[in-house]
Amino acid sequence: MAARTHAPQPLYNCRAPDFGPAGDRGPQACQHPHLSAGRCSRWNQQHENLEKLNMQAILDATASQGEPIQELLVTHGKLHHEASIINLLETVFFHKEVCESAEDTILDLVDYCHRKLTLLVAQSGHGGPPKEEESQYGTPMQELQKQAELMEFEIALKALSVLRYITDCMDSLSLSTLSRMLSTHNLPCLLVELLEHSPWSRQEGGKLQQFESGRWQTVSPSEQQKLSKLDGQVWIALYNLLLSPEARARYCLTSFAKGQLLKLRAFLTDTLLDQLPNLADLQGFLAHLALTEAQPPKKDLVLEQIPEIWERLERENRGKWQAIAKHQLRHVFSPSEQELRLQARRWAETYRLDVLEAVAPEQPRCAYCNAEASKRCSRCQNEWYCSRECQVKHWEKHGKACVPAAQGDRAK
Repeated sequence: MAARTHAPQPLYNCRAPDFGPAGDRGPQACQHPHLSAGRCSRWNQQHENLEKLNMQAILDATASQGEPIQELLVTHGKLHHEASIINLLETVFFHKEVCESAEDTILDLVDYCHRKLTLLVAQSGHGGPPKEEESQYGTPMQELQKQAELMEFEIALKALSVLRYITDCMDSLSLSTLSRMLSTHNLPCLLVELLEHSPWSRQEGGKLQQFESGRWQTVSPSEQQKLSKLDGQVWIALYNLLLSPEARARYCLTSFAKGQLLKLRAFLTDTLLDQLPNLADLQGFLAHLALTEAQPPKKDLVLEQIPEIWERLERENRGKWQAIAKHQLRHVFSPSEQELRLQARRWAETYRLDVLEAVAPEQPRCAYCNAEASKRCSRCQNEWYCSRECQVKHWEKHGKACVPAAQGDRAK
């Protein structure tokens, strides 16, 4: 059930290339800058090193050669910059030994994943991430805000994958981590909420769309019964959290938990069981749960371990937050023209097109028929097409975004 069948895909908004000597690609290059450093030269250098490490991990995973980065991360663990880090963690946690080597710091990661998934459930009640058409219009600040919302959505989906990989290691997790997952955060009930809301699926124009590979894609009628990757991650995580011996010995099935978990029975159709046969065990567990009495909440004395990374950040910066904000306002958000030009040149060297193309998980897709595409709109350079015919058919829709985008580029 917990078999790793595919390597994770890169988060499109956070790709980065390769890069220099091997010594610059490891976690050794990632220091722990003070928060007041903001996006100064040291912070930017940190981000560049992390991006290079992220890209190298993706390339290694694509070539089934994850050991070099994997071994480095087992030894060195100080990483920052959320989007790149979660993409990197998804790539390396595909290997169980990385999870096992994380030791007590896994508590921080479990807390992080819980926060992201809670936010994902909350946002699903407000329409989810912005639609692609919406992000084409509005002021630059509005566009940046919508890009940030889409990035946050993608990060949360990556956190789901990371959490699933952690649950694959239930037999090697510490008692503190198990308690954190099952008692403090009650992750099984949270995952039930995710299945109910399914924020990675939506109806648009009467058609089913699913968020995959960084964009919303229309699902053909013949594929609509097929289990999506994200739904599969939730089911596997639930299987691990509910049926592993370690979890069954510690999870308190209160009346609330029982009511939430029994909602899963409506989703366990024959079609789903054909695709994930091991879920028959989960179906049997739920049938037994329906006949048993709920357990009263446990009142045992529990000594809970505190996540050390979060605690250290709070301890080191307690009482300094206003001073840090003022420092960042002066030195981070008011860069000189020379500093901007220098950083732009460094980013251009980091994000090289040849390596970005090498790490892309698949060929671009035609915006009209979703076939593999080799031609791009010459005016805005944003949309891809497989043929001239598809471009003409799509122009009625694409033209509304293409002309403003092209005019904006010329204005720059």
